[in-house]
Amino acid sequence: MEQKKRIMSGMRPTGKLHLGHYMGVISNWINLQNEYDCYFSVADWHALTTGYDKTEQLKENVLNVVIDWLACGIDPKKATIFVQSTIPEIAELNIYLGMVTPQNWVERDPTLKDMAKILKNKEGQNSQIGFGLMGYPVLMSADIMAVNAHYVPVGIDQVAHVELTRDMVRRFNNIYHTDYFIEPQPKLNKCSLLCGVDGAKMGKSFNNDIKISDDEETTQKRIMQCITDRSRARKDDPGHPDKCEVAFKYWQIFGTEDELKNVEEECKAGKRGCADCKRQLAVKVNEYFKDIRDKRKYYENHLEEVKLILDEGTEKSRAISKKVLEDVRNIIGMY
Repeated sequence: MEQKKRIMSGMRPTGKLHLGHYMGVISNWINLQNEYDCYFSVADWHALTTGYDKTEQLKENVLNVVIDWLACGIDPKKATIFVQSTIPEIAELNIYLGMVTPQNWVERDPTLKDMAKILKNKEGQNSQIGFGLMGYPVLMSADIMAVNAHYVPVGIDQVAHVELTRDMVRRFNNIYHTDYFIEPQPKLNKCSLLCGVDGAKMGKSFNNDIKISDDEETTQKRIMQCITDRSRARKDDPGHPDKCEVAFKYWQIFGTEDELKNVEEECKAGKRGCADCKRQLAVKVNEYFKDIRDKRKYYENHLEEVKLILDEGTEKSRAISKKVLEDVRNIIGMY
């Protein structure tokens, strides 16, 4: 029987996940876990790169991420779920990769630039990029290489980082005259992207998100804030679905084909007011996430089960990383 190819991906634990995470990442992982040997990491070391001074809720955030994953359908019988900092082998591999990675490779990584912007927004113009943040791209590559992954699921905007990891693999293999590490391939995410209620990228820091864990009332309030067609003055004015900045885009994701056609026709004919449209949309979104939210409540009340899943995931992931690190030490010639 042919062995499954290995996939590695992760998320930083910065709080409860939102619908953008679900549509843009998690729904893709759910499909991938049926075809590949998947390793999903809660990247708590990465969270420290910009949140090193705000760790009071770090443990709680880690658990919330895992609970969201499980509620959405990540199956621990199919995928390995673990916390990054429970695998010390990743940190040692990060040291070895840092020794062979040129500084200008790190500086050109777009992920680092994005993280630096987050830090500047948080701390102001006088913010300093810490050593940990500067090494962020190398640590991300260590995450991938610690399980010698074949693929990394990413959006088109993250392909550059996978290319950096491929460069590191080639450089390591070339320097030490080996073909040990696999050159990981980016596996492009084909899932729908969901913008925030203001039309910008959905994010907790932008206060424009709808969380997976939100109740029906909160979800409805957020959806009622969604921007629609700014050119429409009265509810019976003919609307322009193509100019509806958020609500119609949500209908395209959560509505059926018939519902979408009906919304479009009624909007264009001036028979559908934006407020009524958003109230109906809120019902659709709440229906979509009802089972997920019920499942989430189960895991909230069974934290020991969640922790056991993480313990088992750590054991499995660490076994692979230990072997990788042992091989790397031998290849380099460490004592």
